[in-house]
Amino acid sequence: MASVQKSLAQAIRERRSTPSFDGEPISPRDLWQILDAGLHAPSGYNMQPWRFIVVQHPEQRRRLRAASYNQAKVEEASAIIVACGDRDGWRRDLEEMLRMGRAGGMPESYAAQAAANVPEYLSGFSREEMAGWLNKQVTIAMTTMMWMAEVLGYDTAMLEGFEQQRVCETLRLPMSYWVVSLLAIGHLKGSDKFDGGRFDPSHTVFGEEYGKPLK
Repeated sequence: MASVQKSLAQAIRERRSTPSFDGEPISPRDLWQILDAGLHAPSGYNMQPWRFIVVQHPEQRRRLRAASYNQAKVEEASAIIVACGDRDGWRRDLEEMLRMGRAGGMPESYAAQAAANVPEYLSGFSREEMAGWLNKQVTIAMTTMMWMAEVLGYDTAMLEGFEQQRVCETLRLPMSYWVVSLLAIGHLKGSDKFDGGRFDPSHTVFGEEYGKPLK
């Protein structure tokens, strides 16, 4: 179990993308707390289209490394969470989403609207548009997991460098799955990454319209 916990503000300020991990196992309790945080993230229509494959076995991490441009941290980390989106999840999950919503107080008028709008909206997506929608939904959950891991005292690295088809084959993913990113979790080995700095807010934040400073 991680020994040092941080506030969320501290985690956000201090986090670096970990260059190397020591490979020490992560406790099941901490791992489930991290996963649970992501599973409680918001999603469009509450469809929760994410699917997560947790890779911990050394041999499977070695295979995943080969599908991730040989990045050593894939094999070094205590756990790799492979975050995927299910292109067809809404077709199977819509009724269950509505059932849970009704149990939580969803008005029937809202349920009827969602039952009509979700298929109409999502069925019209092209393959590229669906990938874009899944990227947004899954990244919200993945980032939530990352912050929970950091708050618990773990180090993390979000990995975008991988071969989509090879990862799918390595993990035997269903045809409808789209791999969004990999989250490496563990403890830092060696020196942390340098502080890359952040642009001044005047460069990236505006008020009311582009070019006007936020007051």
